[in-house]
Amino acid sequence: MLPTERKANVYELAVQRLDRVFRDFDNIYVSFSGGKDSGVLLNMCIDYIRRNGLKRKIGVYHMDYEVQYAETTKYVERMWADNADVLEVYHVCVPFKVPTCTSMFQSYWRPWDDGCRELWVRERPAYAYTKEDFDFYKEDMWDYDFQNMFGIWYHKRKQACKTCCLIGIRTQESFNRWRTIYSERRVSRYKDLKWTNRLEGNVYNAYAIYDWLTTDVWTANGKFGWDYNRLYDLYYKARVPLEKQRVASPFLTTARESLHLYRAIDPDMWGKMICRVNGVNFTAIYGRSSATGRLVSDPPPGHTWESYMNFLLSTLPQDIADNYRRKLAVSIDFWRSRGGCLEDSTIQKLRDAGIQLEVVPSSYRTYKKAVKMEYMDDMDIPEFKDLPTFKRICICILKNDHTCRYMGFSPTKEELLKKERAMRLYNSLNDDGKATDDSTAPPAADGTAPPKRRRGRPPKNATL
Repeated sequence: MLPTERKANVYELAVQRLDRVFRDFDNIYVSFSGGKDSGVLLNMCIDYIRRNGLKRKIGVYHMDYEVQYAETTKYVERMWADNADVLEVYHVCVPFKVPTCTSMFQSYWRPWDDGCRELWVRERPAYAYTKEDFDFYKEDMWDYDFQNMFGIWYHKRKQACKTCCLIGIRTQESFNRWRTIYSERRVSRYKDLKWTNRLEGNVYNAYAIYDWLTTDVWTANGKFGWDYNRLYDLYYKARVPLEKQRVASPFLTTARESLHLYRAIDPDMWGKMICRVNGVNFTAIYGRSSATGRLVSDPPPGHTWESYMNFLLSTLPQDIADNYRRKLAVSIDFWRSRGGCLEDSTIQKLRDAGIQLEVVPSSYRTYKKAVKMEYMDDMDIPEFKDLPTFKRICICILKNDHTCRYMGFSPTKEELLKKERAMRLYNSLNDDGKATDDSTAPPAADGTAPPKRRRGRPPKNATL
């Protein structure tokens, strides 16, 4: 019997993907946050260039959110200094809008906001790129919109034929990241490579380490002696579980439960950041409690979930409360007119509980069934998150989840239209930075709209 051929490990597979990227793309940059995943990917690219004697530099795009651990800043600066021979650095300090879960009074904050300069937690690096460097920057731009537009800007700046942005995401981290690689949605990939995705024109994203595990990342750092963010050593000493050791903007929903660690790990930064964004101290104290919607089981005594919702809304500023009311109205109409997708077992549990519902024909591409029903106060079954209850909207309010992602909401049509208009305007700019004649034309009746979903495909907000 012939010996079976050894399968390539994840490192060797990643090197093969880099081979393809460096062979096919004349313009390459790495999106580098300072975390473990983007760090190991950047180190791989640096090693690849040096090992193969390539006479080229690679771009590095770093979105600096101003408020971050001092160790992250030190790591980023070390990488710039130690690898200046192969890196072309784009250290971006721009006051784009960034979501925050710490405040019930504001849904976003702005790093490097000139209007809050006296409150900045640290000085902006002298070499940083600012909003004046980007002709596409607009005040109403979110951080993720800026990131997408940067790739197109970089492509044009380099007058490239094909541009690739290498992004260090791993499917182990979340379902959304898994879906980025394995989704059956009609997306444009580079030559059918599942670990790529077309952003715009000849600009692509590539995920070279998508199949790595957390243990693979640390094995590579140890085996190859790569530099890494020493914040992870402090996380380890603070007994933070390996899977929860993340570097991200501290005010995002995913970072709420670890916000309190700043007080112990970086007390100097903590003293500055509590004055920088509204509600930071409260979230650090109560972010792991029912006060912020975690493990909520019952409304306060004397309240139903509906009455508690009305009480919570009465405590909010008018514009914030109206935002939640609009989301609720959309959700109520959705469940009445189209119906949400539920499994047969969930439908049976509702029927056993005497809940009135109607199973209707559905064009959703899923094994689940479309069910029309009215809003309930609560439903004591494990699948309650998928059901239309006032408890869900209460949890969104307590979480300061202004976009109601907990309820399954995706960006609104208005938000998608704004992004589409911005992309069209930018793509219409000529070499002088002026818009062509048709760039400011009003949207067509059919078609400012966001990309159409494939027929029969369930919309992202099918659980509204």
